[in-house]
Amino acid sequence: MTNNTPTITRDGVIGQDGSEVVTIDQATGAEFARYPAAGKEEAAAAVAAARSASGPWWDLGFEGRAERLRAWRREMAVSGEEGAALIHAENGKPLDEARMEVLGILEHVRYAIENAERVLGRRELPGSPTVPNQRAWVEYQPYGVVGVIGPWNFPLVTPGAILIEAIAAGNAAILKPSQITPGIGEWLVRTWQRAVPGFPAVLQCLNGFGATGQALIEAGLNKLAFTGSVNTGKTVAAQCAQTLTPVLLELGGKDGVIVAEDADLDEAAKHVVWGAMQNTGHGCISLEVAYVVESVHDEFVEKISDLAKQVRVGSDEDAEIGPVPLPTQVPIIREHIQDALERGATATVGGVEAVGERYVTPTVLVGVTPDALAATEETFGPTLAVVEVTDTEEAIAHINAGRYGLGSAVFSRDRGEAIARQLRVGMTSINDALVFSINPAVPFGGRGDSGYGRKQGEEGLREFAYPHSFTAKTGPAQFSATTFGRPVGAMAGALAGVRNRILAEGGEKTD
Repeated sequence: MTNNTPTITRDGVIGQDGSEVVTIDQATGAEFARYPAAGKEEAAAAVAAARSASGPWWDLGFEGRAERLRAWRREMAVSGEEGAALIHAENGKPLDEARMEVLGILEHVRYAIENAERVLGRRELPGSPTVPNQRAWVEYQPYGVVGVIGPWNFPLVTPGAILIEAIAAGNAAILKPSQITPGIGEWLVRTWQRAVPGFPAVLQCLNGFGATGQALIEAGLNKLAFTGSVNTGKTVAAQCAQTLTPVLLELGGKDGVIVAEDADLDEAAKHVVWGAMQNTGHGCISLEVAYVVESVHDEFVEKISDLAKQVRVGSDEDAEIGPVPLPTQVPIIREHIQDALERGATATVGGVEAVGERYVTPTVLVGVTPDALAATEETFGPTLAVVEVTDTEEAIAHINAGRYGLGSAVFSRDRGEAIARQLRVGMTSINDALVFSINPAVPFGGRGDSGYGRKQGEEGLREFAYPHSFTAKTGPAQFSATTFGRPVGAMAGALAGVRNRILAEGGEKTD
């Protein structure tokens, strides 16, 4: 018997289709805008246009692209309030948090302008004594057409950072934004076309549901970057595998924070509450679980509970966190809270009653067992599960045993770095929260079910270019290593010479 129940993820329904995307104003629930959904024909046309533009775009060289990226940065800065207003309407996050996304995207463009040539430009390589008449170098060349499937939780800065890196590396890029937040994708394209009118096809936007993303992949991308849930990511990776299309996956997280016995509890409490509740907890790097050493547990719980009670929820100017834009996420948040309570946890703030139809107020769960859903599965809501541990070694073991491996945080006056180095995750903030997501020079990505590949930093730029290695003959060699008819004894003599040099270097046998 076939199960026809749709798979619901925090990205929506896998494979969902429709002829029109209708968005709502999250503050009022009223219709906000309508966009036609792109199908296979539109996806094929977009990829064809991008492919035609990618060659001339690459031919501009690093400085030619940087000049146009500077113009785009100016245009986005001028239009920044418009972009922030779109994020606020479609996503629901407070306007100041939306402005943070605009600030972030401007920082990412600056980093790409200043570093793309240094990271991706021609680099000379060491020679080889076996072929001393050869010089070697490497250049990084673009894939061609990069597709980017973006999320709704950070609809500008998350896909935007990837788009910038792809474009700076010399690719043309096509964004398929979330069906919850398509307007910000359209804004990106509008600002690009105003700033760089000569290359409109270098950045395009295709709106739609899951089926549009599938059509984009089928249209013949050279690389795909996907940000979203684990289940959707697996579906995307399987589709890309059919054509051996390389893919960057930024998936879910169940980020833990360790509060050691020597932590500054006041500082830790402020950062942990913000790291758990900001953006309504809608972050793959949100601090969802706090592993707190027993000697400071009670005092820390009191501090975070007091702070969590003060977080303002709503859509007005005073709000610090907004609504839940995706209705199917609300029951997941409720389930995780209920499961923790049924396993013996208590809610010092919030609880099941904190989960409304569209708004969820902060919840702090204490006495959470390590196997509870709130400690093992991505909640994606304004909740914090507190697990009491005997020592930091136990906390490290819990984090490393999880199937995710994205971000983390450690609070300790004297042992922060030592603790952090033992965590099998992609990123760790020491005595702060989520800072690795703010600095565009810091590589961002995870391991395990959190995906693979990196955006941001040097690794992020190289993610969208492949290394092309070169060697060139500079003159005659004593004998050729790459032809037949070598002089008798030449290779034996070469091997003996290398052996004698190695023996002259000394050293002893090791176990």
